[in-house]
Amino acid sequence: MITADPATLDSYWDAVRAQHPELPAEVPEAWAFGATAAHADDLLALVLAGTKTGTASSIWDYEATGDPLPVEGELSIILDGTGSPRAVIETTSLRTVPFDGVDAAHAHAEGEGDRSLAYWRAAHERFWRAHSENPRGFAPDMPVLCELFRLVHPVARS
Repeated sequence: MITADPATLDSYWDAVRAQHPELPAEVPEAWAFGATAAHADDLLALVLAGTKTGTASSIWDYEATGDPLPVEGELSIILDGTGSPRAVIETTSLRTVPFDGVDAAHAHAEGEGDRSLAYWRAAHERFWRAHSENPRGFAPDMPVLCELFRLVHPVARS
């Protein structure tokens, strides 16, 4: 799991709030997309380019880790593969559907590969078989949290 130094997050959030004073004082949760540093960097690049405006998570993984589910309107700091804060996103929509019920519009919003549903299904099945945080791993009817978000604040690499 990729993490960030709390002092770095505090400094980053102070800098973001200097440009966006309407944001809350409390530092949002910080996390990285994917399961590896390379995956985090690749997916972050898609967010920063405006290509990736959605993500999907296994509800079973949330149950296994005890992590709270995201909520609409929630802010998140997105980390790169080294744990450096690089962007702030806001969750705009959430819906839970079975894996085999994820639609082409959501696959396109995730911005990966050729953005097709076929690509999304193959890539996500592979991901959950290899990196799931729960003992059930993957199933075609597993509950998937489909999240859409907007980029609130990007930070260019220095």
